[in-house]
This record gives sequence, structure tokens and C-alpha cells, in this order.
Amino acid sequence: MATFDTPTDLIHNRGLIDDPPAFARDHHAASWLFLCGEAFASMDGGMSYGEVQAAVDRSANVVSDPPVPLDMDLARRQVAALDELPRPTLVTCRTGPRSSALVYLYAGLRAGAPADEVVARAEADGAPWAQSDELKAWVRQGLAELG
Repeated sequence: MATFDTPTDLIHNRGLIDDPPAFARDHHAASWLFLCGEAFASMDGGMSYGEVQAAVDRSANVVSDPPVPLDMDLARRQVAALDELPRPTLVTCRTGPRSSALVYLYAGLRAGAPADEVVARAEADGAPWAQSDELKAWVRQGLAELG
């Protein structure tokens, strides 16, 4: 099994978040990186960045939901935002794949972990991004180019 450990101070979602303040409390969050744009607030089950801001003391918003392309410019902006936020930090997208990919990418970068170990850990953890070839390629590219 891989030696890269499951990230513990970055928490991603695994579905829609019904109650942002409760989600933050349940995870003892000091901060929140919200990856959705304002259009998500008007969708069924969606939420706004304003709800995120009301739930934690520190937050950042790096719009990363489709149709925003997954590229290294986006990864750099996300990593920079995470560098500024205190832990534990919530990292959420609409339902979890993109946020979980970022959590593992960031943790892998900070640990200096090889891509194969990061992917193996995500698969063993059942992380939402581990089911997506596109997100696996993005994480692998990020570990290679940003590390």
C-alpha cells in the first residue's frame, strides 16, 4: 500500500452540503475554500459564497466548477488560496470530485509524494476524484509541474 497518508487537515465534501454552518462546526473548520461560482447558489441544493463566509471566520473563493477548465493556472490559484488559509480547512465544490482532487493534490505537493502514491491513497479512501480519469490526469500533472 502507498505510504502517502490521507489528508486530515483539509476536508472535502462528498455530496451537496445541506447546512453550511453545521458542516463547518462538525469539522471544526477554521477556514473554507469554496470552489463554486454564484450560479451554484440558484441550483437545487446549491449554496452561495455568502453562506460560506457566514459559516467560518476565514474563507476564499476560487471559482472552479464547470465550465472552468481544469488546468495548471487554476491549480496554482487554488494552491495559493490554500496556502493562506488556517487549518482545518474545508474545500468544497458542488458534490466532491473537484474538491477532493484538490485536497489530494495539495497534500501530495506538500508531502513530496509521487503521483502513483497519491492516486493509490485516493482509490483506497474512495475519494470522489479517484473515479475520474480527467481528475487523475489533472492531479498527476499538478504533482509533476507544481512540485
